[in-house]
Formats: sequence, C-alpha cells, structure tokens
Amino acid sequence: MSRLRPFVITAVAALLLCTGCGRDGSSRSDAPPGASPVPAEFGDLGAVCGPGAPTKASAQGVTADRIAVGVFSDFGFTKNPEFITAAEVFTAWCNDHGGIAGRRIEAITRDTRLTEVRQRMRESCRDDFALVGGGSGLDGLGVKDRLGCLLPSFPAQISQYGSVAADLEISGSPSVLPRHDIYTGFRQWLVAEGYPGSIGAVGIIDADSPITKVLGAKTEESLRARGATVVYHDLYPVAGLSNWGPYAQALKDRGVRGLVFNGEPAQLPKLEDALTEIGHRPDWIDATNNNYTPSFLTSLGRSLAFQNNVVDLSGVAPFEKSDGVPALRQITAMFERYAPGTEMTFPQLRAMSAWLLFATSAAACGDDLTRRCVYEAAANRPAWTAGGLHAPVDTADRESPVSCFNIERATPDGWVPADFRPDTGLYRCDVEYHRFRGDYGVPLTLADVGKSFTDFE
Repeated sequence: MSRLRPFVITAVAALLLCTGCGRDGSSRSDAPPGASPVPAEFGDLGAVCGPGAPTKASAQGVTADRIAVGVFSDFGFTKNPEFITAAEVFTAWCNDHGGIAGRRIEAITRDTRLTEVRQRMRESCRDDFALVGGGSGLDGLGVKDRLGCLLPSFPAQISQYGSVAADLEISGSPSVLPRHDIYTGFRQWLVAEGYPGSIGAVGIIDADSPITKVLGAKTEESLRARGATVVYHDLYPVAGLSNWGPYAQALKDRGVRGLVFNGEPAQLPKLEDALTEIGHRPDWIDATNNNYTPSFLTSLGRSLAFQNNVVDLSGVAPFEKSDGVPALRQITAMFERYAPGTEMTFPQLRAMSAWLLFATSAAACGDDLTRRCVYEAAANRPAWTAGGLHAPVDTADRESPVSCFNIERATPDGWVPADFRPDTGLYRCDVEYHRFRGDYGVPLTLADVGKSFTDFE
C-alpha cells in the first residue's frame, strides 16, 4: 500500500520515552563518537532550537523541561522505520542545542500496525501534546478521536479523505489535497508535453485496498480531465504477486504507453521486470515519489536502463541538488551525525518540514506553550519553505496551498531532473489544480464531533 504518496509508512514498536532511545527502547547516545556537530541554524530559518528558562507545565504533555509528542507509524506492518528515524534525528539535533526554547522534545512512537489507529490515537490523546512528523495508511480511522480530544497534528504524510485537511491538522509540505489533484501539473506534463504520444493509451494498476482504489479513481478522473484515454485499469492483490507476467502481457496487449502504479513500492520493480522480459516499454511509468531512493534504482536491475521511471516531488528540492540547497545539506549532515549509514527517503524530507514547522511555532509561544498557540502560529505561514527545503506553502490555505511541481527521472547514473521547464528556481509554478468532481469524501471537522474552535486551548 504505498502510493499514499502517501503511504503506508514508518516507525518502531517501542515507545521512545526519551530522546536518544534506540528503536528497541534501549538508551543510546545522541551521536556517534567523533561525529561533527551540526549548527543550530537551519536554512533561512536561523536558529530553530536553543536554550531558555521555561517555568510552566502549560498544557498536557508539556512541563517546564520537556514536550511529549507522538509520532504515528505503521512500522509493525510495513517494517519501514523512516518516520521514527526522522524523529530521532530531529529531536537529537534539537535537544543538543537546548531544545525548544529550553524544553527537550520527547518523541513517542505510536505504532498502529496499520489497523490499530484508534488504539494509538487514544493513547496519544491521553499523553501527548501534539502529533508530529508521522503518518499511517489508515489515518482516517483516528481523526474523530483526535478531534474529540483537541489534539493538533503536524503530519509528514496524509492518506485518507477524512484526515486530509481535517481540523487542527497542518501540513508543512502537503502530499495530498482535499478536493484538488496535487499531481495535476505532473499529469499535464506527462501526456501533453513530455510524452504526448501517450495521451491515448494510459494504464493504471492499483493495489486492492480501500486507500489505493480511491487513489486510482482520482488518478483516472484527473488524467481524463487532461484529455488522456485510460485503456487499462486493474487491481492486484494487496499482498503482492510472485508472477507479474499476466499483468505485463495485458499492458502490452492494450498498447499502454503511460503507466501509473498505485501500490507497494517493492512490487513495482517486479512488474517492470516482467515488462522488460516481454520487451514492452511504455513511454513513461509513474513510480510515485515514495520510490525516489537510490535503493529503488538498484532494485530495478536491468529495467533501470530499459524502462522510463518518473516521479513528481511536488515542489520539494531533489537530493542531487543539495550542493545548491543549504536546507538539504543541513539535513544530510543531521543524518550523518545522528543516523549514520541510513538511506534518506523522500517521506523523511516531508517529516523534517513538519518537525521544523512544529518547532519554530512552539518556540514562538515561549513559556506559555499551549496547543492553541502552537497551532495558530503554524497556521499563519503564508510562504512556509522549511528553511528553503521546498517551494512556498501557504499553511492557512486548506484547498491548494502549493502551486509548484518538479519531476525526477530514473537513470543508470542516478535520479536526474526531467525536462519539465522549471520557471521558479528548481520548480515549475504555473499549476492550476484539477478540482475533483467525484465524491471522495470530505475532511472531518470539529463540528463532526460536537466541538468548536472555542473549545481549543
């Protein structure tokens, strides 16, 4: 399940009740011996974390010396620790510089194991000040509980319709929009500019799950609105397949020239191997940005050179441009110090944006750190870039807060920018988003649980 460009993602089964706890709950040092220190300044944000002299236990999960935050993860199902690793890296770095205005961050992993979202949300409602930098594939299951306990959320990724743009939720770098297709610019480029010959023969394959089936329906609607003809749309078992040959042959028989794959990233290389085996090469394969990693390139094997994989980073700076992006260089240095040997992933960049948004907003509240204060501070960022990590995001805009995209292409020499005609630095920012006409649900609100913003403290 992971096109959750979204999802399913991250973390660890043990609760990290202190910064510097390992994934098994054991204590570890914040950084390996001899590691170079990483400055407190981040991109153009200046010093994000630093000392202070707080005196108040101003809210649930907040004392004079600590802030307890929850990090949602599907680790028990996916075995993917990327969000908890990002939490470990950020909190270790922040705490090394004095914490958030003097309060140390304690990141507590809430492992949903995919289906235990409500159980973890109730635990978070009981103990946490906020949710930061995580995500769960079935996140919509916990929104009513979260709103009922007035718990603010700063997710790295969002998946289900009830959660996307729900009340008390702020995304620093949106991975999905409530009523618009965030990949409109990408899809327009694919079928009208980059590979116009594909417009009459697009195929879609979705994992057979509630999440990806909705995503597939949205994908087809948006592509048809771009003038594309969808000639093939099928499901595959969510647990994956040992033999992708029949799907590859069906794509060849239908003459598919552009392919969108909504499913578990590990399954796509298997499908591509089957396509390569029979000599079928679509003009493009949308591999989704969860596959934007060096390990995906390795897993493609012979298909790396034969097939044409492209991804949309939705206005987030690409890893290979880190020499010209100080924020990316800083994140690289943070991972080298606090998680050496770890391969950074695209969802972790979104997680770092979420952590930075939370930390800078909480610091602005000073000693009087409350949920309402941190939420209002975060919601008043008309051009949030996470210190230069991504294109500007208007955190107050619940419909279409970002208008930029950028496209990467997989090659034997690594990921490289596609020829998408950027017009604003690394990005192209002329997107007019497609507004969905289908009924895909609406964001949940405080009113849905009998609450209002006046209850929020």
